[in-house]
Amino acid sequence: MDVQQPLFKNLKKEAECPLCKETVKNPKTLPCLHSFCLECLDRHSNFARRHLKATIKCPVCQTSFQIPETDTFEDLPSSFHLNRLVDVLALEDGSVQSQRCNSCDDNNMATCYCFVCQDFLCTSCFEAHQRLKASRGHRNVLIDKLQAQDVQELIHKPVMCSQRYHEDQPLEFYCEDCKVLICHKCNVVSHDRHSKTDTQKAAQEQKMQMSDAVAKVKAEIVRYESEIKKQTDLRNKNKIEILNEEKKMTDTVEKLIRDLREHERKMKDKFREIYEAEQKHHATRLENFELVATQLKSCLERCQSSLERNFSVEILQTNHAILGRCNELLNARKPDLYMSPHIHYLVEKKLNLMDRVVVTKTDPSKCLAEGQDSKEVKERKETYFVIVTKDSEGFQCYQQDDKIKVDILTPEGDQLKTDIKDTKHGKYTVTYTLQCAGQHRVEILVNGQPLTGSPWIVQVHQHQYQFAFQFGSKGKGQGKFDFIWDIDVSHKTGTIAVAEGRNKRIQLFSSEGKFPREIKLDGEPRSVAFTDSGDLLTLVPESYNKLCVFSEEGHFIKQINDKHLFMPVCLSIASDGRIIITDLLDGKINVLSPDGNDLLQSFSTSNYDESPFYAIFHQDKFFVSYYNAYCVKVFDKTGVYLHDIGRKGSSDGQFDGPFGLVIDEYNRLIVCDADKHRLQLFTLSGEFLSKIDFKNGFRPACVAINSGGSLIVADPLNRRISVFH
Repeated sequence: MDVQQPLFKNLKKEAECPLCKETVKNPKTLPCLHSFCLECLDRHSNFARRHLKATIKCPVCQTSFQIPETDTFEDLPSSFHLNRLVDVLALEDGSVQSQRCNSCDDNNMATCYCFVCQDFLCTSCFEAHQRLKASRGHRNVLIDKLQAQDVQELIHKPVMCSQRYHEDQPLEFYCEDCKVLICHKCNVVSHDRHSKTDTQKAAQEQKMQMSDAVAKVKAEIVRYESEIKKQTDLRNKNKIEILNEEKKMTDTVEKLIRDLREHERKMKDKFREIYEAEQKHHATRLENFELVATQLKSCLERCQSSLERNFSVEILQTNHAILGRCNELLNARKPDLYMSPHIHYLVEKKLNLMDRVVVTKTDPSKCLAEGQDSKEVKERKETYFVIVTKDSEGFQCYQQDDKIKVDILTPEGDQLKTDIKDTKHGKYTVTYTLQCAGQHRVEILVNGQPLTGSPWIVQVHQHQYQFAFQFGSKGKGQGKFDFIWDIDVSHKTGTIAVAEGRNKRIQLFSSEGKFPREIKLDGEPRSVAFTDSGDLLTLVPESYNKLCVFSEEGHFIKQINDKHLFMPVCLSIASDGRIIITDLLDGKINVLSPDGNDLLQSFSTSNYDESPFYAIFHQDKFFVSYYNAYCVKVFDKTGVYLHDIGRKGSSDGQFDGPFGLVIDEYNRLIVCDADKHRLQLFTLSGEFLSKIDFKNGFRPACVAINSGGSLIVADPLNRRISVFH
């Protein structure tokens, strides 16, 4: 067959079933206009049925269709075009010719086609066709000699009626009522009174409708292609954003790994230091025990030898010396066991909580904070603002996975606690209370990106103490003082305890300065401190360094003799109940257990000429006043020296002699600078804030704070106590 191969190749591709990839057999067309072999469609639906599905998807466009109850798609319309292509393609291979002769009744295979009669003819009919005068001039072409234009003409040959006995009639009419193509016989028999139109005319009208639909589809395609371009740009932008965030994550993880390795090295060094120090302590104790044991064994051997020899003269001569040595060894102070502190490694932050990936519509660059205009607020006053999250188009939106992070840094750089309330509508109310004066930095991050206008500065005005009243005078009577060593206030009842030295008593006053009772002692009380439960501890150095415990009503509870103290001067109680005592003789700060029986910690400076006066513990740091060093020294919770606050001098932030210390509810360190007749206020990092100057020669040496925030200050020499609200 001398037919151009590219034509048949294209026709084969057009007539290929998308499912089996073979030339379509009994083609059926789905409503989405894609055609498949009936057998392939039925097989596809049976597979879906086995998986308990009631629909199938078109393999080409993925449109869903309900599976017929009969489980077959044979009722779908057949594709006229594909059927015509199948007929034409059957001519390509002579071994599979399916066309039969349309002229005779023998049903012989067709060998040629008459383009005038539009019939396939067998060899016999073709020869007869050539002999007849009426058909002798018709254009007949042998099937194996078909050309490309012949194939195209065959594809567009007239369609014959499929009704019985009408097979020789072309479909020349279109019934408007029945919406079907009919032949001349159908017109007469079945559609006589119907409205009919010539096939070409009807096709032309519907062609115009199809052209309008095609134009609309083309316009819609243009619109979708524009959207596709936009979507592609957004996809590329999203790809870049994801890659950037992934790189940020990788960089963050690598930095964390480096930091963790460095942290591991430092922690190993710390463990090594602890190990060496503890081993040294144990070695010292072992040496002491071994020395005493050796001395006892030597004395024992000497005694046993004398007893075994049993010489009366020797016994009488050595008895006094032996008994003296035995008594000396037996009565000597026995070295105590060194109990190592317990070592714990605490993990305060878990790695799996440090990061997350958030997928959201919220655009941080469009978000804003409402109510952040309050750049100046009062200390300790609750403040709030509202964060509004928006999408890229500026519309308020809410995404449950959004991460809202608010960092408020104090002047010292510490993190302030905030409360973030999610309204579930794209608004977040942030409430916070600024605890101290100075500039605070407010920074807001939405999904890791800074909010517009963030960070900003909030200026907090400092709280000022105002003088309220004064009580006390010189004397020995009730409510009078001879010399004030120390004061403290019960946070439970507001009772003010005054340690009065020369009168050997503790006087207890109400918060208004009224005298209700006193506690008589056998020595001068040097220091007083209330526990959280309301019990009163007092330090009486002259009575063998004992700690006496009284109820707030003045009833004696118990006495603690502490062998670790040599010349204690002041005591305070930490928030966890530990007792902190400064010692002038050895210059140490000793930390005792809440019951006072165990020495938990002891530390000092490297300069033994510096003697601590008063020590307090706050936020994992010790603050210790050193009168002869003219400063307050700061130590970490393990007793390691950190830095000094203040130095010698008379200017602000300098001392002539610091004594009592207290930290108020605004986290300000208040120091008694007695010789300069003033109190000085500092941040916990040591920055000078303000001062309170006293008149009439008032020398503040002791200071305390009650639960209401009032400041109680005592002057030992002038025997007066001032109260500030």
